[in-house]
Amino acid sequence: MSMLKSPDQIAMMREAGRVVANALSAVREQAEVGVSLKELDDVAAAVISDAGAKPAFLNYHPRWAAVPFPGVICTSVNDAVVHGIPNGYVLADGDLLSVDCGAFVEGWCGDAAVSFVVGVGDPADHELVKATDAALVRGIDAARIGNKMGDLAYAIGGEAKRAGYGLLADHGGHGIGRTMHAEPPVPNLGRPGRGMKLEEGLVIAIEPMLILGGKDDYYHDEDEWTLRSANGRRAAHSEHTVAVTADGPMILTLP
Repeated sequence: MSMLKSPDQIAMMREAGRVVANALSAVREQAEVGVSLKELDDVAAAVISDAGAKPAFLNYHPRWAAVPFPGVICTSVNDAVVHGIPNGYVLADGDLLSVDCGAFVEGWCGDAAVSFVVGVGDPADHELVKATDAALVRGIDAARIGNKMGDLAYAIGGEAKRAGYGLLADHGGHGIGRTMHAEPPVPNLGRPGRGMKLEEGLVIAIEPMLILGGKDDYYHDEDEWTLRSANGRRAAHSEHTVAVTADGPMILTLP
């Protein structure tokens, strides 16, 4: 299957992306002290269902996973970097929450993530979220015809590393379309001028995952899905699905 999408196919992915954006917005609005992760999962499920879409994460079972993913969204709290399961955990003041969501509309997928602090929080956590969002913006800006994948990866990770943040090892973004995860891989660290050339019609999920303390290592939680920072420090995750077009990067996962 070609990695390049037609304008009509990108338009369908935009519809899927809009559903994802609305689900994330609804979850963020409801994410308050005293609310459980499961309640947030129910919020996202309702938005996706009401839009006539299908959740991409629920029962997702890649070859490396021992069990299917049991939620509609991933909810990763504090030292959980990604893939956190939406369980009965109740949010507390100062928690750093990352929410990842995917949905299919007529067989086309959108995928995005957002991180934020619940309540007041630590200034370092707010700066971490800002740095992660900024890394995403840099990556999106580099998603231009003629650039190399290494240019995009360096835009994401070079400044983040210089600022002292870790970047989750062995993980990055990905191609997306009829399946949630497809070619090509989209690294968060790389060298300018290296890798595949970005072409018109390429659609990718760009997703920096930053960790406080400068370390990249992680371990799997007992639930066999959640990835936690090995140093126990907090992490943030920010993601958009982006199309490379003649007019520049097009973010598909906006409301």
